[in-house]
Amino acid sequence: MSATIQIREPAWLREFKAFLMRGSVVELAVGLVVGAAFTTIVTSLVEDLINPLIGLMVGGVDFSNIFLVLSGERRASLEATREAGAVVLAIGKFFNTILKFVIVSFAIFWVVKALARLRLHEIGKAPPTTTPTEKLLAEIRDELRAQRSSASPPELKAPG
Repeated sequence: MSATIQIREPAWLREFKAFLMRGSVVELAVGLVVGAAFTTIVTSLVEDLINPLIGLMVGGVDFSNIFLVLSGERRASLEATREAGAVVLAIGKFFNTILKFVIVSFAIFWVVKALARLRLHEIGKAPPTTTPTEKLLAEIRDELRAQRSSASPPELKAPG
């Protein structure tokens, strides 16, 4: 006969599971996944649509291949130059990254602005509700006002 050994779940593991199942953590995870997908869309927008148009307007320049060779032999493209072992400053790639950042920041700005407007709109529609504490405070205020108004004002004596 073999005795069964019961293994208890550690307290920290229970807490970690509870932490993961909270709504805010799940929402954060969904936001990260959507953000990653949005980033790939913006990357394609910048590299496949915007940069070729800008390059065409400035005389056929391919921004991804603008680079400065610090040491080593310059080749036809940035990738070929790097494969040859040269040290380069990838100015065009840096420009692309800045452009992507500006587009993502601009999109996030408009999303946050729309959500704030939607939240204000929803708050404006909601009927005002008072909590029991607010009701009690209002009753106390009204009672104090009633006591003050029923009390006769003190007589003022003129000096002299």
